[in-house]
Amino acid sequence: MKRIYYFAGASLIALILTSCGSKKEKSTTEDYGTPKEEAAAPQASDAIAQGESLVKANDCKTCHHPVNKIIGPAHTDVAKKYEFTEANVKMLAQKIIKGGSGVWGQIPMTAHVDVSEADAEKMARYVLSLDGEKEH
Repeated sequence: MKRIYYFAGASLIALILTSCGSKKEKSTTEDYGTPKEEAAAPQASDAIAQGESLVKANDCKTCHHPVNKIIGPAHTDVAKKYEFTEANVKMLAQKIIKGGSGVWGQIPMTAHVDVSEADAEKMARYVLSLDGEKEH
């Protein structure tokens, strides 16, 4: 009987670890929300729209959801935790690229070394826009 529990636990851990780092193209109809940047400068809204597309195209939705905690925090919770500043955009971009753990729990975020710094910054801008805050 214990074998079944060990096997089930090991299978679940293996599934989580392999799915967080996967870069499979998946089609989805999940709504990641609309950034609230009506008064933003055109280049800022372009970067946020590009960031939204990058988030949807990468494996982010495997561990993150716009409003609900899955494995990692909800994107709106990240937006509420961090002010929308250039320093936080850069810090979050580095977390996207290098991964990390400890801020939101002990489950590590997989590194995304194939994401460029410019794309990671666009993704961070999109996430930080989800609570309606403008970059300052």
